[in-house]
Amino acid sequence: MRRKRQQLPDEECRRILENSTSGTLALLGDNEYPYAVPISYVYSGTCLYFHSAVTGHKVDAIRSCDKASFCVIAQDLVHPKEYTTYFRSVIVFGRIHIIEDEEEKMAAARALGEKYNPHDDEGLSKELEKGFSRMVAIRLDIEHMTGKEAIELVRSRKTDMES
Repeated sequence: MRRKRQQLPDEECRRILENSTSGTLALLGDNEYPYAVPISYVYSGTCLYFHSAVTGHKVDAIRSCDKASFCVIAQDLVHPKEYTTYFRSVIVFGRIHIIEDEEEKMAAARALGEKYNPHDDEGLSKELEKGFSRMVAIRLDIEHMTGKEAIELVRSRKTDMES
């Protein structure tokens, strides 16, 4: 990262990944065009899990190239008079795969269900009974992660610590 002062510590990157609900998955698409798609996810320490329909552009892109990145924007406050935004974001890079193992696929589906509709095991079980065979689970194994925030947030935190 070029602007080291703005780099977020790994623990803060992990916190952002744990607490955010969506991001943008970037893949190599048809004719080597970048393909970026907004998507929900769940973070599991060393990887991210997603779900998808069985067929489509995203699945085709994953099957043809296993390199991917994923970006989460945790904060983006526009400050018009300063001509800037006060942002915080995380980008991960890694290898992405369609999960073939049925147990891991089920675990990923359950983790996603629990994140987005916690404490509804009965409802999740019914949903999985209905749609499990018509979905794929996807795992992005994180190889590198970096986070960054606006310099104004860095300065603000420094001022708070000095107070």
